[in-house]
Amino acid sequence: MSNVLARTYVGAPWVTILPGWGTPGKKSFKKTCLRDIATMQLCANKLDKKDFFGKSDPFLVFYRSNEDGTFTICHKTEVVKNTLNPVWQPFTIAVRALCNGDYDRTVKVDVYDWDRDGSHDFIGEFTTSYRDFSRGQNQFNVYEVLNAKKKGKKKKYINSGTVTTGISSEWTFIYIHFSCVSMCVCLCSLTGNPSQPTSLHYMNPYQMNAYAMALKAVGEIIQDYDSDKLFPAYGFGAKLPPDGKISHAFPLSGDNENPNCVGIEGVLEAYFQGLRTVQLYGPTNFSPVINQVARSAQDVTDGSQYFVLLMITDGVISDMVQTKEAVVNAAALPMSIIIVGVGPAKFDAMEELDGDEVRVSSRGRFAERDIVQFVPFRDYMDQSGNQVLSMARLAKDVLAEIPEQLLGFMKTRGIEPRPALSSSELPKLHRHI
Repeated sequence: MSNVLARTYVGAPWVTILPGWGTPGKKSFKKTCLRDIATMQLCANKLDKKDFFGKSDPFLVFYRSNEDGTFTICHKTEVVKNTLNPVWQPFTIAVRALCNGDYDRTVKVDVYDWDRDGSHDFIGEFTTSYRDFSRGQNQFNVYEVLNAKKKGKKKKYINSGTVTTGISSEWTFIYIHFSCVSMCVCLCSLTGNPSQPTSLHYMNPYQMNAYAMALKAVGEIIQDYDSDKLFPAYGFGAKLPPDGKISHAFPLSGDNENPNCVGIEGVLEAYFQGLRTVQLYGPTNFSPVINQVARSAQDVTDGSQYFVLLMITDGVISDMVQTKEAVVNAAALPMSIIIVGVGPAKFDAMEELDGDEVRVSSRGRFAERDIVQFVPFRDYMDQSGNQVLSMARLAKDVLAEIPEQLLGFMKTRGIEPRPALSSSELPKLHRHI
């Protein structure tokens, strides 16, 4: 399977490349460079003195040019007091806010001397473009600050100082085609008898139940990040035929040799087939399937693959101690976990695993990364009927933390992208977990 990883270089030109991330000969990622955020550092030298009893208190104002020739303020720096050679704090700005996506559009920067009464003194200005700013990648651009009125009055006028700009190179966002997205559905008796309308697994011939809706909604988001659309799909917490053995990680398709389902429709078909063939039971143990995916991730820690486990559940965790230990162990691996809570239950355990406030720990050992993202599906059931808007919010929140989680793993391991590969060189691989 060819996986996609898009990495944003601040200030880098638009490019589409086919590199790999990790060890040569292993699975590769295709990356598409998207410039969405710029991190800028500016300083000035020998600005005009404006204060009678001091020097100047300079600050910068950035303007985006509009289609009608007017300018709109898009950023102000802080004021640096009593200096003609200020150094402003680095700041980040959305490229769209700076130039509306047109890298050749004029960007105007005014330099002012701050006054307490708000009547700030104009020192000068310069114009540039985002494309020109971008040439400061790993170097500096120097702009003359010009004051037209002052220039008209003084024959020997040169400038009102200079501003030096630089743009730092950072990874800011990623789009990932994961090496393996696994889906796991809770099939415990606590969710109710599938033949009864009160069950979250109710097999209604006219509409999808809560689990199916969550699978379809979240799955359609995730499937865009998997190029071959083959998803290992599992159930847990059920008794399996023919002997009624309880399993916490069984293929929904019933095929132990090949748990993959083709697309989200294939996952849904396997899910409904599983409801007809297994007995919902319990307990709701999370750790077995987390450990199962972790074992596969443990074999590939060179950055060439990244694993994502999607779990759909009703909110109860029977093996919380073991699950926390599994999460702590998995945090050291190229792996993320998305948990979608279905139904009206309280999701305190899920919130704890999410680790946004307090990092998950086990036996005194803290997870080295936050790898769990939890979303309660009920929060995205738009009562107004605007499913497009609610699913857009769901997509945003489901994937909110994964980019940072993946980059966190790569950076802590010192893993850098490899030189570009052609599309024909990208190996096709899909791991069966």
